[in-house]
Parts: sequence; structure tokens; C-alpha cells
Amino acid sequence: MIDIHCHILPGLDDGAQFLEDSITMAREAAKEGIHTIIATPHLNSQYDNRKQSILESVNQLNRALTEANIGVTILPGQEPRIYGEIIADYEREEIQTLNGTQFLFIEFPSNHVPRYAEQLLFDVQLKGLVPIIVHPERNSEIIERPELLYRFVEKGALAQVTASSLCGYFGKKIKQFSEQLIEANLAHFIASDAHNVNNRTFKMSEAFDLVDSNFGIDYVYLFKENAELLIAGSNIVKEIPAPIAKKKKFIFF
Repeated sequence: MIDIHCHILPGLDDGAQFLEDSITMAREAAKEGIHTIIATPHLNSQYDNRKQSILESVNQLNRALTEANIGVTILPGQEPRIYGEIIADYEREEIQTLNGTQFLFIEFPSNHVPRYAEQLLFDVQLKGLVPIIVHPERNSEIIERPELLYRFVEKGALAQVTASSLCGYFGKKIKQFSEQLIEANLAHFIASDAHNVNNRTFKMSEAFDLVDSNFGIDYVYLFKENAELLIAGSNIVKEIPAPIAKKKKFIFF
């Protein structure tokens, strides 16, 4: 398996704090059958992780994993919180796309979608990049207004659902919404967003078992193939998206 979203680099953000933590996470990933991980440290107001420092940290961790005889390869990535200068910073070589491909993570604030998001996603695509919206199932505005994500995907963006969300570790509501996103072809990747081996671990095998049970093995193959296509910089498999029907609210008098 390939995990395209993981906070495994030591000391860069709220994920692994020390090299020993990174090695422990890699061992846990290997137990789940994960052989390749894209390291995606945060880039936001709290964590200022730029391309060069990410590349250096990836190289150091790969050397450590080789010495520890752990069969997991780390590739470079980044998780930028959406901001207006992201294209300018990309042109300044400060933004790290996923494994140096055309695919770029975009994170929204957890409680809303900025008004300029649609224009920025469009501008990102004009630069030849493909934006991937991370964990939309945990965004409170998208949960209430799923038509936002539908519009973004319809206009060329992709979306990545977190394995732990699908497995219910963020609550029943987020689990149900994650399933709705898959059913509506509004999810193109499943990734761990792992931060540690305790409360924010991988859960990839569990998630794919659920996908198999609820949607069939073809969806498992689709998500796994898309991760492979992503790291190769190839076009990913997309089904036609569908709007998620809003549940009617009944008022009783």
C-alpha cells in the first residue's frame, strides 16, 4: 500500500517529534502493508515547513529507515493550509508538491471554506497543478454544504478522505459523511493522515476492509491504483461526481 498523507518527519509539526517516533511509525506502517509514505508536514501559521527543509528531512529519515532495516520508503510532500500567496510561493520553489508531481495538497480551515477557495483552486490548475483537497469530510462547512465540494471536484479538484474518518474514529457523523463522499464519487484517495501510533495512527487496512464490505473490491482497487498513479505523476482514475442530496429537516409543531 501507498500512504499519500502522513506526518512522519521528526520535529517539523504536530506529528512525530523525534526520530525514534518516526521509526516507530514506519514500523507500524510496515505491519499494515504500507511500503511507501508521502511525508506531508503542515505549512500554516503555526508550522513554516518549506520545500528545501522537507527534502532534507526526507533524506535523513530514509537513511535512518535503511539503517533500521525497515522496508518503508519516504517521499516528499507538504500540506499547505490554503492562502492567497501559495502560487507565488510555488514559483519561488517553497511549495513541495506530492513527490514532485503536479499534485498539490490544499487544506481548508476545519470550520469553514474561504470565499476565495474556488478562484484559488482554478488559478492553481492554470499553473498546471492538480489540487487535492485533504480531509473534506472533517470540514464543518462542507458537511453542511456538500455542494461546495461537488463544485470543486466538478471543476477539476480532487479529494482525499482520511482512513480514521471512514473507520469512525472521528465520530459517527464524519464516518457517515465519508461514506457519502465515496458513494458520490467525491473521494479519489484514502490516506492515513497519521501523526503517531497512539490516537492518530494509520488505520489503512481497516479502512480498505470497510470499503470492500460497503462498496466492493473495485473501489479498493481504484483507491490503491490512484495512489500509485499519483506518485508516478500520471492521471488518476475519476468517476463522474454526483451531488449529495441534503436530508430534509422536519419541523414539528
